[in-house]
Amino acid sequence: MATQTAAGVAVILLDWSGRLRTASSTGEQTASELRQRRWRVLVVASMGVFITTLTSSAVSVALPVMGSHLRLSYSEALWVQAAYILVITVMASPVGRLADMHGHVRLYALGALLFGLSLVAAALSPSGLILVIASGFQGVAAALLLTTNPPLVTAAFPPGERGRALGLNVMAVYLGLSIGPPLGGLVATHLGWRWIFMIAAPFVVAILIGSWSLLAAERRDRASERERKGSIDSGGRVDAAGTILLGIMLASLFVPLTFSPLWGWSGARTIGLLATAAVLAIVFVFVEGRVKDPLLDLGLFRRNRVFAGANLATFFYFVATFGVTIFTAVFLEVVQGYSAQRTGLVLLVQPAIVVIVAPFAGRLSDRLGSHGLAAIGMTLVAAGMGELALISSAASIWQVLAALATLGVGAASFDAPNVSAVMGSVERSELGVASGVLFTMRSGGQGLSIAVLGAIAASQLGPTGGRLILLGESASLSSSQAFVAGYREAMLVGVGLAIAGALASLARERKTDGERHASRG
Repeated sequence: MATQTAAGVAVILLDWSGRLRTASSTGEQTASELRQRRWRVLVVASMGVFITTLTSSAVSVALPVMGSHLRLSYSEALWVQAAYILVITVMASPVGRLADMHGHVRLYALGALLFGLSLVAAALSPSGLILVIASGFQGVAAALLLTTNPPLVTAAFPPGERGRALGLNVMAVYLGLSIGPPLGGLVATHLGWRWIFMIAAPFVVAILIGSWSLLAAERRDRASERERKGSIDSGGRVDAAGTILLGIMLASLFVPLTFSPLWGWSGARTIGLLATAAVLAIVFVFVEGRVKDPLLDLGLFRRNRVFAGANLATFFYFVATFGVTIFTAVFLEVVQGYSAQRTGLVLLVQPAIVVIVAPFAGRLSDRLGSHGLAAIGMTLVAAGMGELALISSAASIWQVLAALATLGVGAASFDAPNVSAVMGSVERSELGVASGVLFTMRSGGQGLSIAVLGAIAASQLGPTGGRLILLGESASLSSSQAFVAGYREAMLVGVGLAIAGALASLARERKTDGERHASRG
């Protein structure tokens, strides 16, 4: 999942340090033994976000190769990605609450173990259906790894060191995104696509070994805190009803959007499932407004304009951009005939630029505030997608590289300031809830990006086009031209979404995070 994933999946970790320095001295004294092992915590945590983004971005490049071997249609191949994102979206908030109850290291180690098992299942998949199921299983593991990651690093480092620690943690995220595409292409070309899932295996073993002593340290820290406070705040109960409703609602939305090129927009299955999703969305909002510990605290959106605007911008950003790498990989390999290895090298440019630019954007955000910089970033994202919307089937590689470079600068300029705005807009007691909401918005946007932009990209292929073009096989001239037309339309829709994200960033309050914290203290 190339993913900006993705992702991918992990920008939520950025730049928390400046927002947490006003925490009380009582809160800063927790996790004392973990703090003594803080650099081990950082290494172990960074490996977790590294393997999730490495694997997802490598898989994106290899999708056409997988599709050829497993006889996947275009829409079926998208569900290798969509199943992963759907599960993460549903699991993020419940996992956060479970981690508060039972310990972040414990659930993080469990996530690593499950991730390793999911890699084996994916590598041995004999069919597309089994591969999709394995991707969903991998989504459970990724939710455990990613959702517990920010609290782990935050608790282990004192305020004066958190910025440096979280910066290194984020570098691991983009390192995975940078290495994944070229490495995935290289492995798929020379060893076969199944070996892509084994790239992360040594890191899984290292995480499990590194977590062993941290588990004992966490148990002792929790025992000490229990003695001091009499109990440990469990973070409330898991909202089972909300979790089930959200899962069914998202599945009812993603499935018809993904398969609409096969079913037709006027088909009974498409209309029926979309209507079901709309009804369930209304029921979900009704239920979440009446439970004590909701899966998504919708009240935060009503009470906090900064929180609402920044999360809305996050959603628009990921709907617009997450599918770009996937569909560009299909364009390069199926339409232009590039190898998976060469495609991976082309797709490297965007995350590589983010690695370079993101630290500077974070510093500018600290000095100038997040308001304008996030809007500028989204405007650049719109420009990059506009460049992609202008390419033709005979486009030169330099046109593609220039567009991806513009997207990279825009992503780096938007991510850190926007996350800083979200995390700086809430009290310390609400950080866990805020991170869960932000991660849900991210993952939901990623899933919709695959479904919506994927459906648009395939819309010109006709009702059977998704079956006619098997990923990895040479497409007919007419099918190639039809995909290019759909791809360009999808990128134009992305332009509109990015502009909406820029407006959401501009609409929020102009007060800086520093001013907000000063007003509280």
